[in-house]
Amino acid sequence: MSEKKATEEVLLEASKSGARLFRQNVGMGWAGKVVGRRGNLMTIQNPRPLRAGLTVGSSDIVGITPVEITEDMVGQTIGVFTAVEVKYGRTATTEQQIRFLGMVEKLGGISLRVKTLKEYVSGVSDWMKNKTRRSQ
Repeated sequence: MSEKKATEEVLLEASKSGARLFRQNVGMGWAGKVVGRRGNLMTIQNPRPLRAGLTVGSSDIVGITPVEITEDMVGQTIGVFTAVEVKYGRTATTEQQIRFLGMVEKLGGISLRVKTLKEYVSGVSDWMKNKTRRSQ
């Protein structure tokens, strides 16, 4: 299985369970007025950097997972920020990605590093169980 396939499976499963997660890329390109094209070369006038994504190190998948608050907490459902870093094979998690996941976890969000759909499902389930135990 590839990282792309694992990412697609996580996004599909998250949607089925009511979460709203999105694939997001981080990078930088250039914007400006195109004044010339020749083959795969492009010339732009007044170039300026255009940054995409949340921040360097932010996860492959981000979004909101619905969590039902227990009876002692008014019985409402809230959205919990969710960050999923999908890795496959020998792809390593960068220091920036580790820090981003740590920040999400520290602030109470769902923070996962997964290789498979099974790891994603298990990770969300474990998070839910741990939050339930703390509130009792």
